Amino acid sequence: MEFQEIENEKLKKAKKRVEELKGFYIHLTVYIIINSFIIVNILIRALGDGDTFWQIGTFFTPFFWGIGLAFHAAKVFNYNPILGKNWEEKQIKKYIEKDKRDAEKYK
Repeated sequence: MEFQEIENEKLKKAKKRVEELKGFYIHLTVYIIINSFIIVNILIRALGDGDTFWQIGTFFTPFFWGIGLAFHAAKVFNYNPILGKNWEEKQIKKYIEKDKRDAEKYK
């Protein structure tokens, strides 16, 4: 590859990364704004009517949307505790060792 092609690839990757981060921060901002209104509405109604939280409103929206937001963050920030880089490296080493053992059997 030429130097210019390598630089173009790096630029494309950097732009893609910035777009992913921008998308996450927009998602986070919308989550905070919308759920603030929901929670404030629940509090106002609970205090005004004398009802309890659970009779007035639900926290399902913030909770489940928060789970979705957490997965979005994990994707954007490359956080995967189960199948992360360490797991990949261990699997690669395992298969390399297996291939070496198999090759030694047939010598």
